[in-house]
Amino acid sequence: MRLTRLSCAIGLAIMAASLVPAAQAQASATSHADTPSTVSASDASPAARHAQHYPITLQHAFGTTVIEEKPQRIATVAWANHEVPLALGVVPVGFPRQAFGDDDDDGMMPWVKARLEELDAGEYTLFDEGDGIDFEAVAASQPDVILAAYSGMSEADYRTLSKIAPVVARPGPRWSSSWRDMIRHDSAGMGMATEGEALIERLEARIAENIADHPEIQGKSIIVISHIDPTNLSRIAFYNDNDARVRFFHELGMVSPPFVSETAVEGRFAGQISAERLDELADVDIVLTYGGQPLIDRLNEHLLTSRLPAIQQDAVVLLENGPMGTAANPTPLSIPWVLDDYVDQLSVAARKGE
Repeated sequence: MRLTRLSCAIGLAIMAASLVPAAQAQASATSHADTPSTVSASDASPAARHAQHYPITLQHAFGTTVIEEKPQRIATVAWANHEVPLALGVVPVGFPRQAFGDDDDDGMMPWVKARLEELDAGEYTLFDEGDGIDFEAVAASQPDVILAAYSGMSEADYRTLSKIAPVVARPGPRWSSSWRDMIRHDSAGMGMATEGEALIERLEARIAENIADHPEIQGKSIIVISHIDPTNLSRIAFYNDNDARVRFFHELGMVSPPFVSETAVEGRFAGQISAERLDELADVDIVLTYGGQPLIDRLNEHLLTSRLPAIQQDAVVLLENGPMGTAANPTPLSIPWVLDDYVDQLSVAARKGE
């Protein structure tokens, strides 16, 4: 039944698209303080330079996508890809509703909502991805291109979306694209590669300024614990060096413990360590995890974890299911929104461990 509705929706979207003038596409907003200036194509990546003339051919994990002309109606799927057009002043016709980290149940993170207000956004659709990509809703938005450079999409997802519009798919393994990859590939698919490179430069400058202000976190080892069961500490799950959160700590000058880096084989962005090996956490300076004070109390009570220096010194950063916890995975709009507060928390934890 779902495939039947999809076929109908795609057919209607294609038929309706011929009646919708390009002039009705979303317009770029007027520039504001955080909108990047254009850099020359010679300063851009090979993908960006390639994107200056049409048709554009983009390489990705499932082959190539050809975009014949500059897209006017932009749709996005998966996590945070909509932040690329928004950061570049373009309002997508549709993008996913946010579930994790949405503290006011409006389907958007605060930095996305603020940007939409700045751009005086008109109509747009929020796709419900609770059960996966909503292909019918994407088709109904009549996109010229679908951005998904940061995603876990399967090849089957890619083939289905490609029946709707050209797809900017993930360039490598699922969920492995960095925030730079996301900006670079999505902006190239929009025909705004040089603007994307300028956005990257602005964010890099902001990060460098923050690093300079916090030398105390440089060289500190950190582990990002993805899950701890307070009632069973026999195994601790963590993110490894393939994960965007961990890679962002490396950008800030921090390092991963060796046992974390060892699990970062291709296609894996998480690992586990058993209670018998918890002594390997003895050299970890900072622990970052998700939860509240009851979790900290349990770690301090447990025979093994209570002996870890980072736990004894309270060199722990706790993130809850809110904007700060979501922003641990850096995105184009979340970086300037939370960077200062985020690094301040890391700084406090680093000082406790000294």
